[in-house]
Amino acid sequence: MWDKIITSKKQFYDLNLGELVEYRDLLYMLVKRDIITVYKQTIFGPIWFVIQPLLTMLVYIVVFTNIADIPTDEIPPALFYLSGIIMWNFFSDCFNQTSDTFYENASLYGKVYFPRVIIPVSKIVSVLIKFAVQFLLFLFIYGYLLISSDLIKPNIFIMLLPVLLVIMAMLSLGMGLFFTSVTAKYRDLKFVITYAVQLLMFATPVIYPVSLLSEKYQTIMYFNPLSHVMESFKYGFLGKGELSMEGLMYAALFSFVTLIVGVIAFNRTEKNFMDTI
Repeated sequence: MWDKIITSKKQFYDLNLGELVEYRDLLYMLVKRDIITVYKQTIFGPIWFVIQPLLTMLVYIVVFTNIADIPTDEIPPALFYLSGIIMWNFFSDCFNQTSDTFYENASLYGKVYFPRVIIPVSKIVSVLIKFAVQFLLFLFIYGYLLISSDLIKPNIFIMLLPVLLVIMAMLSLGMGLFFTSVTAKYRDLKFVITYAVQLLMFATPVIYPVSLLSEKYQTIMYFNPLSHVMESFKYGFLGKGELSMEGLMYAALFSFVTLIVGVIAFNRTEKNFMDTI
């Protein structure tokens, strides 16, 4: 009887979640590496977790509120933009970091065996920690404006936040696994992905309210599953926006199917990607 059997023959849908538990120490080390190395030898260190969304929020206020005069549904601009920023950053960071898994970690993959999917999963966990820090910043500003203003009307749908994060994590992980499988052979797509994510933000109600759009364009925008997630977050915390249970179910189903497709592509590619990178 062997203690460990390593084989490339497995089902196309198999993620080996049992191995993720077995290699939990490695998962912890990878998450720690992601957090420490990014801000190593920087003056402010992890404080950049807070500085980045704050600076982005200030730029959005100046450009979109003061110059472009885009309305924010009677919500204080700081809170409107910050809510969109932290949610969008969670998705974009998860997707960008998982979509380059094979290429960025080729040297590590070629030296020792471990569950290949543990690296993209570690990216999701590290970005979740970053989101938690930025969410605390949001709660600080949120609490202050909630006390000093009567424009914010939170409701029970705040409790949907874990569900929204799971939907975004599934979608970003599925897309990341799929595109890292494709870019392992066609590296030019990495540049396309970078621009596509930037364009996708404008097709998502991050910097503008849905009420600004005509009914025709609202219908088109809601084909984007991220739109339902963003609107649900704003509806629960700010009392503005649109909450649709059917829309959330569509977003969850879309994200789940995307994850399945990503897992299939990842499992097919991991067997021989070292030969192409």
